[in-house]
Amino acid sequence: MSTSATSPASSVTLTEARAIIAAGQKEAEAQGQPMNIAVVDHGGNLLAFERMPNAWLGSIDIAQKKAWTSRAFDIETGDLGKNSQSGDQFFGIHASNNGKVMIFAGGVPLKRNGQVIGAVGVSGGSGKQDQAVAEAAAKALEA
Repeated sequence: MSTSATSPASSVTLTEARAIIAAGQKEAEAQGQPMNIAVVDHGGNLLAFERMPNAWLGSIDIAQKKAWTSRAFDIETGDLGKNSQSGDQFFGIHASNNGKVMIFAGGVPLKRNGQVIGAVGVSGGSGKQDQAVAEAAAKALEA
Protein backbone atom coordinates (compact mmCIF):
# COMPACT_ATOMS: atom_id res chain seq x y z
CA MET A 1 0.00 0.00 0.00
CA SER A 2 1.46 3.35 -0.96
CA THR A 3 0.71 6.72 0.54
CA SER A 4 1.33 10.21 -0.67
CA ALA A 5 2.78 11.25 2.67
CA THR A 6 6.49 10.92 3.19
CA SER A 7 8.25 10.59 6.50
CA PRO A 8 11.03 13.01 7.37
CA ALA A 9 14.55 11.85 6.64
CA SER A 10 16.26 10.38 9.68
CA SER A 11 19.66 11.78 8.79
CA VAL A 12 21.18 14.91 7.35
CA THR A 13 21.90 14.51 3.63
CA LEU A 14 25.14 15.27 1.81
CA THR A 15 23.45 18.16 -0.01
CA GLU A 16 22.30 19.59 3.33
CA ALA A 17 25.76 19.05 4.83
CA ARG A 18 27.33 21.06 2.02
CA ALA A 19 24.84 23.91 2.62
CA ILE A 20 25.56 23.78 6.37
CA ILE A 21 29.30 24.05 5.72
CA ALA A 22 28.79 26.93 3.26
CA ALA A 23 26.75 28.85 5.84
CA GLY A 24 29.44 28.25 8.43
CA GLN A 25 32.15 29.43 6.08
CA LYS A 26 30.19 32.62 5.38
CA GLU A 27 30.08 33.40 9.11
CA ALA A 28 33.76 32.51 9.55
CA GLU A 29 34.66 34.87 6.68
CA ALA A 30 32.58 37.62 8.31
CA GLN A 31 34.60 37.08 11.50
CA GLY A 32 37.86 37.03 9.56
CA GLN A 33 38.72 33.69 11.18
CA PRO A 34 39.42 30.59 9.05
CA MET A 35 37.72 27.50 10.41
CA ASN A 36 37.49 23.74 10.05
CA ILE A 37 33.86 22.64 9.72
CA ALA A 38 32.64 19.05 9.99
CA VAL A 39 29.16 17.54 9.61
CA VAL A 40 28.25 14.09 10.88
CA ASP A 41 25.14 12.09 10.07
CA HIS A 42 22.61 10.58 12.47
CA GLY A 43 25.02 7.73 13.26
CA GLY A 44 27.90 10.10 14.06
CA ASN A 45 29.75 9.25 10.86
CA LEU A 46 31.66 12.01 9.09
CA LEU A 47 29.54 13.13 6.13
CA ALA A 48 31.31 16.29 4.98
CA PHE A 49 34.32 18.36 6.01
CA GLU A 50 35.99 21.56 4.84
CA ARG A 51 39.18 23.23 5.99
CA MET A 52 39.23 26.88 5.05
CA PRO A 53 42.56 28.22 3.78
CA ASN A 54 44.91 28.93 6.71
CA ALA A 55 42.68 27.23 9.29
CA TRP A 56 44.71 25.56 12.01
CA LEU A 57 45.80 22.01 11.20
CA GLY A 58 45.35 20.98 14.82
CA SER A 59 41.69 21.96 14.63
CA ILE A 60 40.82 19.44 11.90
CA ASP A 61 40.54 16.62 14.42
CA ILE A 62 38.86 18.85 17.00
CA ALA A 63 36.09 19.97 14.60
CA GLN A 64 35.33 16.38 13.66
CA LYS A 65 35.30 15.28 17.31
CA LYS A 66 33.05 18.20 18.28
CA ALA A 67 30.53 17.11 15.64
CA TRP A 68 30.73 13.49 16.83
CA THR A 69 30.39 14.48 20.51
CA SER A 70 27.40 16.70 19.81
CA ARG A 71 25.64 13.83 18.04
CA ALA A 72 26.75 11.15 20.49
CA PHE A 73 25.19 13.03 23.40
CA ASP A 74 22.64 15.19 21.51
CA ILE A 75 23.93 18.30 23.24
CA GLU A 76 25.93 21.37 22.33
CA THR A 77 29.53 20.70 23.26
CA GLY A 78 29.79 23.99 25.14
CA ASP A 79 26.87 22.91 27.35
CA LEU A 80 28.49 19.53 27.91
CA GLY A 81 31.67 21.36 28.90
CA LYS A 82 29.81 23.47 31.47
CA ASN A 83 28.47 20.26 33.06
CA SER A 84 31.81 18.46 33.04
CA GLN A 85 33.76 20.70 35.39
CA SER A 86 35.17 19.34 38.64
CA GLY A 87 32.32 18.32 40.91
CA ASP A 88 29.67 18.46 38.18
CA GLN A 89 27.63 15.54 36.88
CA PHE A 90 29.75 14.83 33.77
CA PHE A 91 33.18 15.43 35.27
CA GLY A 92 35.72 13.25 33.43
CA ILE A 93 33.54 12.61 30.38
CA HIS A 94 36.25 14.03 28.11
CA ALA A 95 38.36 10.96 28.91
CA SER A 96 35.64 8.55 27.74
CA ASN A 97 35.36 7.02 24.28
CA ASN A 98 39.16 6.86 23.95
CA GLY A 99 39.45 10.64 24.31
CA LYS A 100 37.06 11.32 21.44
CA VAL A 101 34.75 13.52 23.53
CA MET A 102 35.28 17.28 23.07
CA ILE A 103 33.95 19.65 25.70
CA PHE A 104 34.78 22.97 23.99
CA ALA A 105 32.11 25.19 22.43
CA GLY A 106 31.51 24.71 18.70
CA GLY A 107 29.53 21.46 18.40
CA VAL A 108 25.80 21.78 17.69
CA PRO A 109 23.18 19.06 17.06
CA LEU A 110 21.26 19.31 13.79
CA LYS A 111 17.52 18.82 14.17
CA ARG A 112 14.56 18.24 11.91
CA ASN A 113 11.05 18.18 13.36
CA GLY A 114 12.53 18.03 16.85
CA GLN A 115 14.66 14.96 16.03
CA VAL A 116 18.46 15.02 16.01
CA ILE A 117 19.61 14.03 12.51
CA GLY A 118 23.31 14.83 12.78
CA ALA A 119 25.63 17.51 14.11
CA VAL A 120 28.09 20.18 13.04
CA GLY A 121 31.47 20.78 14.65
CA VAL A 122 33.61 23.88 14.19
CA SER A 123 37.14 24.63 15.33
CA GLY A 124 39.72 27.25 14.50
CA GLY A 125 39.03 30.28 16.68
CA SER A 126 38.03 31.08 20.22
CA GLY A 127 35.18 29.13 21.77
CA LYS A 128 32.87 32.09 21.18
CA GLN A 129 33.87 32.26 17.51
CA ASP A 130 33.54 28.50 17.02
CA GLN A 131 30.08 28.54 18.60
CA ALA A 132 28.88 31.46 16.46
CA VAL A 133 30.02 29.70 13.29
CA ALA A 134 28.43 26.41 14.38
CA GLU A 135 25.12 28.15 15.14
CA ALA A 136 25.14 29.95 11.78
CA ALA A 137 25.94 26.67 10.05
CA ALA A 138 23.13 24.82 11.83
CA LYS A 139 20.61 27.51 10.80
CA ALA A 140 21.20 26.55 7.16
CA LEU A 141 19.24 23.37 7.82
CA GLU A 142 16.20 25.46 8.73
CA ALA A 143 16.37 27.46 5.49
